[in-house]
Amino acid sequence: MVVLAAVLWNVFGRDRLDRHVFEISGQVIQMVLPPASAPVSEQRDAVGRLSRELNIDLGLFKPNGDLITSTSDALVAKPNRRHRMRRGWRHTGKGPGWSLNLPDDRWVVVDLGRRGAQRPLLGLLVLLSAIALGVAAVAYPFVRRLTRRIERLQQGVEQIGSGDLSARVDVQGRDEVAALATSFNIAAEKIETLVGSHKLLLANASHELRTPLSRIRLGIELLKSEDDARKTALSQDISELDALIDEILLMSRLDDAAHLELSDDVDLVGLIAEECARYEDCSFTGAAPPIQGDARLLRRLVRNLLDNAGKHGVLPADITISSTDDHAVLTFSDQGDGIAESERENVFQPFYRSSGKQNLLGYGLGLPLVRQIAEAHGGTASIVGSSNSTSQFVVKLPLRSGDALNAGS
Repeated sequence: MVVLAAVLWNVFGRDRLDRHVFEISGQVIQMVLPPASAPVSEQRDAVGRLSRELNIDLGLFKPNGDLITSTSDALVAKPNRRHRMRRGWRHTGKGPGWSLNLPDDRWVVVDLGRRGAQRPLLGLLVLLSAIALGVAAVAYPFVRRLTRRIERLQQGVEQIGSGDLSARVDVQGRDEVAALATSFNIAAEKIETLVGSHKLLLANASHELRTPLSRIRLGIELLKSEDDARKTALSQDISELDALIDEILLMSRLDDAAHLELSDDVDLVGLIAEECARYEDCSFTGAAPPIQGDARLLRRLVRNLLDNAGKHGVLPADITISSTDDHAVLTFSDQGDGIAESERENVFQPFYRSSGKQNLLGYGLGLPLVRQIAEAHGGTASIVGSSNSTSQFVVKLPLRSGDALNAGS
């Protein structure tokens, strides 16, 4: 705004003011100088006297631009006729100056070089900087108050994004930011209610499903029928439904990772050794420091990956444990063909089945649980290619802060 005001003033306001100033200055100078009909020597003396009294250089020219007299050679040599015959500000000789048209059509060129070096551009920049600093100093409290409210709104959004659905923002004022904060609080309340209702419905539905399943299982055990094959099939179906309900409940609990207790020390080597003992064709190598987490969830992660190798891969399976500066790395591999690169992200989606795997047991929740458990612990789970053109599951889990420093050293 300051720069725009200066430009507008220079284009529209200054020209009119300069015109009046130059007209008056020309009339005053003509009153001091002899008339155009006076001898050249008399005009020269008057110009010299005026130059000495004002401490400036002057040049007096005829209406056609020819020189009458001058107190500086620079005014004679450098300015050309076109410049002399144009009224206004100009740079002449040693410094800034201007050209004046006298009422009798003579021209006077003024050079202010004697008064010292003048830097009008520098002065303008200093003036504009001072104005800008003044505006900033006055505007800062108001702008900072507004940005502080926006920062609080941003913190509320980040809290919602981190899983704290109870986060709300204080509403202050009646402006657009206050309206935005009010809308945020309303949306956050609706989200919290919706998610709470979803969790409650899921928990109640799972509980209600388990009750009749338990009665059916008890009834099967009490049957005295000789059809053991049918009893075995029914028991297997019930076990699958029970496992499905358990996995759905676990996924629901992992969605609310902020309320998980992940502070126990977990020995990954011992945990993996115990799980590998449950399988005939499974081995592991390597070592890593303990990590902090939930041993039951991490056991479920390892078990799901081994079950996946048994269902969809080719045994034997191998687990390699290693550590970097800040992570424990678990690498799971088997002897199968691996997973196509185009499907490596899809297999972590709930209920996804790749082509050719539609008739296998399971519901497609094992690998999604693996990724959820890893992310709940601050880690990652992914599928990478190996040197023998197959694929491997790689799980990275963060080490404890002290162990990470030791590993780095």
